[in-house]
Amino acid sequence: MKSVFITFDQAHYEKILATLDRLNCRGFSYFQQVQGRGSKTGEPHYGSHAWPSMCSAIITIVPDERVKPLLDRLHEMDLETERLGLRAFVWNIEQTI
Repeated sequence: MKSVFITFDQAHYEKILATLDRLNCRGFSYFQQVQGRGSKTGEPHYGSHAWPSMCSAIITIVPDERVKPLLDRLHEMDLETERLGLRAFVWNIEQTI
């Protein structure tokens, strides 16, 4: 099992949900408003007057074989609109209850 933590501009929300559904990644937790700034490119997401956009985050735990298809699709979405910002991070899951 792997944990996939996805941070994204709120404009990606519907597409990310559809991707999770399509890949049968049922369980997730959604963080509606997250502030941040990418480490490479893109606009800051601070929810302020100067930087009004916000980002969101989703964390999902998936079987190992679903990670690559999920990351591939997320990477395609990021390339389509690079300035919006979309990143995904993967961690090993040691144990669940």
